[in-house]
Parts: sequence; structure tokens; C-alpha cells
Amino acid sequence: MRIIDLTSGLAGPVATRLLAEAGADVLKIERPGGDPTREHHAPGFANWNRSKRSKVLDLGTPPGRSELDGLLADADVLVHNFSPERARAKGLDDETMATRFPGLIVSAVTGYAGNHPDAERPGYEALVQARTGAMDEQLGHRAGPIHLRMPLASWTAAYLAAAGIVTRLLVRIRTGRSGPAHTSLQQGMLAAMAAIWNREEYPSDFLKIKIPLPKGQAFPAITLFECGDGKWIQTLGGFMENPLVIETIAEMGEPYVVVPFQQMPTAEEQDLWRRMFLRRPASEWLKAFWEGDVPAGLVNELGNILRDPQVETNGQVVEVTDPVWGKALQAASPFRTEPECEVRSPAPTLGQHQDQAWLSDAGVESKGGVYPHRPLEGLNVLDFGMFLAGPFAPALMADMGANVIKVEAVTGDRMRVSELMFIGCQRGKRSIAIDLSKPEARQALEKLVQWADVVHHNLRAPAARTLGIDEPTLRKINPELVYCHVSSYGAKGPRADWPGYDPIAQATSGFMVEGAGEGNPPMWTRVAPMDFQTALASLVATLLAVYERERTGEGSLVTTSLLGAAATMNSETMILADGTFAPTPSLDHEQRLIEPGYGIYQTRDGWVAVAAVGAEKKEALRKIMEVDDDSRLEGAFAAGGQREIIERLDSAGVPAEVVREDYEAAFFDDQANQEARLAVHTQHKQYGRLDQLGAYWSFGDLDLRLNQPPPLLGEHTINILEDLGFGRATIEMLLKDGTAAKYDTAVYVAP
Repeated sequence: MRIIDLTSGLAGPVATRLLAEAGADVLKIERPGGDPTREHHAPGFANWNRSKRSKVLDLGTPPGRSELDGLLADADVLVHNFSPERARAKGLDDETMATRFPGLIVSAVTGYAGNHPDAERPGYEALVQARTGAMDEQLGHRAGPIHLRMPLASWTAAYLAAAGIVTRLLVRIRTGRSGPAHTSLQQGMLAAMAAIWNREEYPSDFLKIKIPLPKGQAFPAITLFECGDGKWIQTLGGFMENPLVIETIAEMGEPYVVVPFQQMPTAEEQDLWRRMFLRRPASEWLKAFWEGDVPAGLVNELGNILRDPQVETNGQVVEVTDPVWGKALQAASPFRTEPECEVRSPAPTLGQHQDQAWLSDAGVESKGGVYPHRPLEGLNVLDFGMFLAGPFAPALMADMGANVIKVEAVTGDRMRVSELMFIGCQRGKRSIAIDLSKPEARQALEKLVQWADVVHHNLRAPAARTLGIDEPTLRKINPELVYCHVSSYGAKGPRADWPGYDPIAQATSGFMVEGAGEGNPPMWTRVAPMDFQTALASLVATLLAVYERERTGEGSLVTTSLLGAAATMNSETMILADGTFAPTPSLDHEQRLIEPGYGIYQTRDGWVAVAAVGAEKKEALRKIMEVDDDSRLEGAFAAGGQREIIERLDSAGVPAEVVREDYEAAFFDDQANQEARLAVHTQHKQYGRLDQLGAYWSFGDLDLRLNQPPPLLGEHTINILEDLGFGRATIEMLLKDGTAAKYDTAVYVAP
């Protein structure tokens, strides 16, 4: 495919780089002077714009615009980050593009959704975090909202954009018709909060206090320990029964107590653990835990993950000779595909390919099928996953119209006990509860696999083999399957079959240190970001494989991992030839600012987020706040009121937002959010009205399916078995002997 990339920053460039390294011919069009990110975030630019070519065009001049139009006439995809009004002013709006270039797919990766009243607001990462209420959802070392150092809105939007583009390409190859595939940082930030924002008419006791992710206290934060050598490790349950823990507590002369997983330990128990871990170095604890199959990881600094041998073994780091930075190790693609993704070149110098034409052949001929109502209509997906990193991608495919069957044990997905998180990853699916360990279930499994186009799961590989749902076994049943496996540490290497969870991946990623602020102990990010980034990477990989099957008729295996997603998020930096890391900005001690003028300031009645990017905006900020030095900005903000300061900044053209606090209920109640379908609701058999975060894309004339609530355990067992051709007598036998289970209103009780 041929892609024109007019974007800058992180989200758009990462989306097009993922596609470039999957084989697309990406031409980056830069304005005279170049993408501003070349200067502001130079290490990130080198990674986010790899495998592309650069051409400089002044789109404000007739020759520049004429040359762009000539390129668009032969392109498959245009990606830009212009708001609707700016796109219209440049003649790049959807209507104009559809008229002039009817075969072109257009993806706008903007600050806010194009159908939302905020569509024209400045879309900087910090401002979107503030306006969506995300800053107030994070624990901090101080009271009040926290600036998330991890640019979650941008990263999530990058994956959503890439997935939307590939989905549109699927529609085009099937039907010959193109159209838009838009997303935004706002929708990215909301998708990143899917595990913590939902509202029930009849919530359970767990949901009332949002276990296991209560706003004021998150369980993984109390399983993060400093060791005797000053290093920190992140654990997640199960360590209490480890022999070294028992031995150490005995040495301390303390009583031995086991705290069940997800039960909040007492203050005395937490203090015991803190003192216990300080008695031994991190390496000794990790060795004992890893030998005992206990999830645990060392808390890294940013960039160190790129030195991990497991990362190298799984091809998640690559050596690149960059024209600016020289020979360096950079984060590679977060997923593996067949054919494999490939780094084709370093990031280009400005205008390096000024006189080159397209390098690739024209796009694939369409099959002339019927245009669907929803983009993934007709795609059949089997979801064997549990927790978050597995099930979220199938839920997103269900949003886009895929038929998704969630295959659960008769005891259910282990995440069902964590209702808050379960709800955020299961919308749009049907549930069949079946015991795959029983021979009697084999016929049903084989019929499900024959029905499926895609199998997706995050079980550990040995468990998948035991259940007979590993890739070689299922491919014998259905050779054309697209099979996606999500693991903790990648498909290869000594840790391939190890257990892992989001907090462990966060520790490894370096963002526990970066997000804590300078000089503070490491801190966990509450919204399970690594689970969701991994799931999104698996979504892009799966859709690429479906597209490849559409072209060639061949199924394939794709893989991704928590470790791979964590490594990819380290693309802000790289390991240079001398072994040092390329510099990255840091969050200050108070977890407010990345640099003066970019972050949040406290006023006398709230917080304000500011994005004074560039010398001109910084000077305007100092002038309107009546200070002559950046160090005085904090005092100037503290002396004023939130609304008054926002008005002053607006008048000076300095991008700023109120930092919204306790915003979840107001978000769901906001009519604008409902009309834009960012807030949606369904009727759930257990919870009554269920409010959830809604549309993560806009596909123009293609609808999303957002009206099917998360399923109850086995809610659709009978219907699915009937669809597979099983008779009533056989179904009753499977239910009676416990091979299958179904939801029963008379006996169902929430976990």
C-alpha cells in the first residue's frame, strides 16, 4: 500500500511506521523547516519515523499543493492530524477527498473526535489528559491530579489509527469502496481507561469501590518493594508462599501469614513485607520467585529494557545507523507477523527523497463484494483469552462488527472476579462455557475452529497445548486460520512460558521510575497501560494477518507480548554506540511538569494544564502571567483562580485546559459525549443500565456496534451449540455432565 503521512508528534507517525515496517510505502510530507518533532523530541523522531521517506512540500503554495494532489491520485491512504476546520481550509476534508480521490482512505489522527464539540481544541498530550479527567485517576506522591509521564493518549491513538487504516483496507479489498478511518488522542485516552470507567445501575459491592483498582488505593502499588541493595522489584501475589519468604520471615521471628490474592493486606502485613524485602538484594528475591513461578520483575530505568536478552531474542530491538544519532539500538515492532515486519531504513533526513516517485506497485484489485454495514462484518473470531491483554482486542473487533465468541471454562474467565476490569474488555461478545479438558468437548471445539477466521488468546503456551488449542493443532483443523498469541515475554527464549502481568511489564518498561517524578520511589500507573498497549498491538497484528489472508488466501501466526509492547514504548530513547541512552525529558519531583510551560500548575481553586510549546508560546505564557522567569510561574498560577487564568491564557493564544477532577460520572452524563457516542449504554441482565466508554473510531458511513453488553458466563452456550449443529439431546447431555454450562437466572450470583 502507498501511504501519504502529513502527521507530526507521536500518534500519527507511530501508526504509519507500524505499517511501513509491515511493508507499506510511506512518504512523509514535511513542511519547509521540517516536522517540529525533529527538534523537540529528536530521539523519538528517529524511531517513530523510521522506514519512511521524506519529501518537503509547501502546501500553502500552488506548486506544493499540485504536487501533493498528484501523489494523492496514486496513493492508497492519507494520514493527517488536522482538525475538521483546518482540514476543510486545506481542502483535505472527507467530502473533498471522496470527490477528488474516491479510492483514497483518509485517517485523521486529531486531538479530539471530529464529531465532538471539542474537535477544534488544541490536542497536546497533556491537555487531552487533563480534559478527559485522566490525570485525576492516577495515584501520586502528593494529593491532587498527576501528570502522566507515559504519553498514553498518543500511544493508544497510534494503535487505533493503524488498526482503523488496515480495517478500511480490508473493506476496500473486499468491496472496492474507500472512506475515512479517524481517531483521536481523546479516544485513545478513553480506550486506555476502559478498565476503570464504567457505571452500573445495580453495582455489586466490588464495583461500588472499584476493586481491584480503587481510585485511592491500587493493589499492585502495595506489592512494589525496595530490596536490600536499593533496587526495587514488582510482584503480584503468590510470593507469600515462596520458600525464601517463609525462611526470611522465620529469621525475623515474625508470625507467618498468607494473604489471599486480591485481599487487601493490613498495615501490619504491609510493614512486615517491606522489612522482609529489605533483608535481601533484588537478585536473590527474583531468582527465588522466578524458580517458583511467581510473577515478579526488576524495576528498570527507561531504556534498560532494550538491553534485555529476552527482548533481543524476540526481535524487539534492532540496530539502526541513524543519520543524526549514528549506530544505535532502537525498539522494534511490538508484534511478529508472517511475513515478518522489517526495518527498512533509518528515519530520513529532511527532504532526503525529494525527487523519488512511489517505490511500490499499485494496490490490490478489489473483489467487488457487498458493502457492509460495519467494517468487520462477517469476520468470525474465537476469543480464548483471559484478564485484559487477551480479551480487549477481540472486544474492539466486536465493536467493528466482527462475530466474537468468548470461549470460557465452565468456571469462567479468571478476570470475572474483577468485575470492573472484566466489563471493560468484553463488550459485543457471546459467551460459551465449555470444559476443554474433557474429550466430550472436542467436537464442539473443532466445529468452533472450523467456523472461525481468527483465534486469539493469551494463555501460556503449555496451557494452550494441554487444552489442544495451540496453533499447530488448530491449523490442522482450519489451515486458513489467523492465529494470534499474546504472551508475557515473547514466543522465544528462556522466559517464553513465564507468567506476567501488567505491573510486571510496567516495572520492566522504565515508566514506573519515569512516572514517579525525579527523586521519588517508583510508582505504578493505575490504568493497566501495558495490558492495553499489548492488546492494541495484537489488534493491529491480527488485522494485518487478516488483510494478508484476503490477498493470498493463506492463514498465518502473529504474536505479541507485554515485553514487546513495553520495549516499543521505550522508543523515546535508544542505546547509543557508547552505551549511553539518548536523552529524554523527565517529570519533576512534584509530578507536574515535563518542562516549564508544559504540564500542570496549581491555582488557588484547582489545576490548569498548559502546553506552551516553542519559544514564542513560552514567551507569551511568561508575559500573560506577568513573570520574567520560568521559576516564578508556579507562584503566579497559585495566586490566581482556575477559570480566570484559563481566560487569560486563551486570550494570549497559549493552549491550556482545566484539569478535570472526579469527572467519570459527569463524562457519562454529558449529552455531547453521548451524541458523539464516546459515552454509550446498554442494558445488562445483572447490572441494569451499564454505561461504558464508546466509539474509539469514526468510519464515516460504516457503523460501530456498541449496543451489546458484556456476556454473562455461558449466556449463549445453548444458542452457539445449536448454531454449530448440535441437537437438543446432545446439548442437554453436555450440560448435565458438566462439559458445558449455561447462565441460569434462578441460580446466577455475581462473583
